[in-house]
Amino acid sequence: MPEGHTIHRLARDHRPLLVGQRVSLASPQGRFADGAALLTGRECLRIEPYGKHLWYLFEGDLSLHVHLGLYGKWSGGGGPPRLTMTTDTARLDLRGPTACEVHTTADRRATLARLGPDPLRRTDDGHVAAERIARSRATIGQLLMDQSVLAGVGNVYRAEVLFRARQSPFTPGREVTSWQQLWTDLRALMRRGVKDNRIITTDARRPVRREDAHWVYRRAGEPCRVCGTEVRAEVMAGRNLFWCPTCQPLTA
Repeated sequence: MPEGHTIHRLARDHRPLLVGQRVSLASPQGRFADGAALLTGRECLRIEPYGKHLWYLFEGDLSLHVHLGLYGKWSGGGGPPRLTMTTDTARLDLRGPTACEVHTTADRRATLARLGPDPLRRTDDGHVAAERIARSRATIGQLLMDQSVLAGVGNVYRAEVLFRARQSPFTPGREVTSWQQLWTDLRALMRRGVKDNRIITTDARRPVRREDAHWVYRRAGEPCRVCGTEVRAEVMAGRNLFWCPTCQPLTA
């Protein structure tokens, strides 16, 4: 599933193509035909990313809400798109999203109210997430994946930021003392992700080979880059969690 940096990068890339333009929308696949008809011909006023959600705001208090989920992507082949957006100079095709729907301002606000702070938004400071984590008995590995606690963090950033902080993913949230370090590091890593359009968490020099981009993610059975201990993996919050038991010990 695309993580928050991808959504913010899409917003950055789509703004010069759509904002200020009257956009024609169509649904070749047919599943968004009514929504496309409702939005087509309206001017795109702005594009707002938040966590893993993306809103294209149109005149008339309506917006297109997109959540890519596991299989969604903009452009690329693979059958008729769910949605096509075109202007005089650009075309964008959307395939396989979890959500593609029309929102009013009230709908958008209701969705945002269910989300935790987004590390990529300059106005978010992480205090709301800190409070929720400090009250929770759930593990920090689970909490980082909970979008109501923190918006935009996925499986890669979870594994990597915990390793970089030498924080055990099995520590209950209320016992975590490294939250400010985690928040600050997430902001820096995700901003780098927007810039590079990929996740790089190691200190490897550019160009970074895929196998050198991460400390522990998808490295189960391989030696830790720091201590040589075998990196482990197990399912947590529905996804494979990767960690080093020596560098990230669970303390009593």
